[in-house]
Amino acid sequence: MKNGHSAVRQLRYLPAVGAAYGVEVLSFAGLRKTDTERRRAQLQRPDFHVLALVTEGRGTHEADFQHHQLHEGSVVWIRPGVVHRWSDIDRLDGPLILFQPGFLPDPGLESAGASTVCWRLSSQAFALAVLAAEHLEREHRTAVRSPRLASSALLSHLLAALVLRVLPEASAPLPHNATGSRPLEIFRAYRTAVEEHFTEWHQVADYAQEIGYDTRTLTRATRAATGAGAKAFLDQRILLEAKRLLAHSDLPVGSCAHRLGFRDTGNFTTFFRRQTGLAPTTWTANLHACPSSSSSSSVR
Repeated sequence: MKNGHSAVRQLRYLPAVGAAYGVEVLSFAGLRKTDTERRRAQLQRPDFHVLALVTEGRGTHEADFQHHQLHEGSVVWIRPGVVHRWSDIDRLDGPLILFQPGFLPDPGLESAGASTVCWRLSSQAFALAVLAAEHLEREHRTAVRSPRLASSALLSHLLAALVLRVLPEASAPLPHNATGSRPLEIFRAYRTAVEEHFTEWHQVADYAQEIGYDTRTLTRATRAATGAGAKAFLDQRILLEAKRLLAHSDLPVGSCAHRLGFRDTGNFTTFFRRQTGLAPTTWTANLHACPSSSSSSSVR
C-alpha cells in the first residue's frame, strides 16, 4: 500500500523452460503450489490472456472493480491489460490456460465476448469444455516432452476449439462469409482503434476518419455488437482507464487528466462526474474507504 493506493504488479508472458509455444496449461492447484507467497491475491496486470475453468470448489475473483463468485462450471477470461486478483482460490481446482495475444488462429476469437470476464456454462457445455481443455493440456505436455512432435498450429487450433466451446452463444464470432458479419468487422476495427488512441482521441469522428467509416456506421456496428453506441463505448474505455489510474497509482487528478488526453483537470472532472455521478477525488475516497463496495457479479 502506498498513500492508500494498491500497487499493481505487471506480469509478462514468461512460459516455463521448454514450453515456449505461445500457450501454457496450468491448474489452480499448480498455481497454489508454486505461489507460496500468495502473490495471486495481489493486484496484477498481465500482458497475456488467462482462461480458467472451475471444475470444483468455490472462490472469488476481482477484475477491474468487479467481484465475481466462482463455482463449479464457472469460466474466467482475463484479457491483457485487465487489473485483477485471485481473491480466494484456496478451494478451487481446474485448468488455467495462459496464451499470448495473436496466438489464436482467428483474431475474432480473441476479442469475442470481450466485455465479460466471468460466466457460467450449463453442465453439458462445461463437460465438453473440460474435455477440450484436457486435449489441449495433453498436446501441450507432449510438445514439452517430445519437441519433435510439437506443433504450434495444432496447439493454436485446439485452443480455438476450447474458446469456441466456452463462449456464451451470443458472443461466438460469426464466420467471415456469414450474413451480418460486416458490422462485426467494422466494430472490431473501431475497438482496435479505440484501444490504440483513446488517450488521444475522445470523439467518434476521429476514429471514423481513421478507419474510413462515417460516425453513423460506427454507431450502428457498435450497438449491434455491444448494445451501446460508439460514443458510449469510447467513454467507457476512457472511464475504465481513469478508474485504474485513480485506484492503483499515486498520480494526482491533474496528472490522470493529462495522461488520458484531457485539456485540463476541469474537463476531466466534468467527464468523470457525468459518467459516475461523483468527482474523481470522491470516487477514490469511497473506493478506499469501502473496498468491498465495488459492484459484484454472481455466476450462479
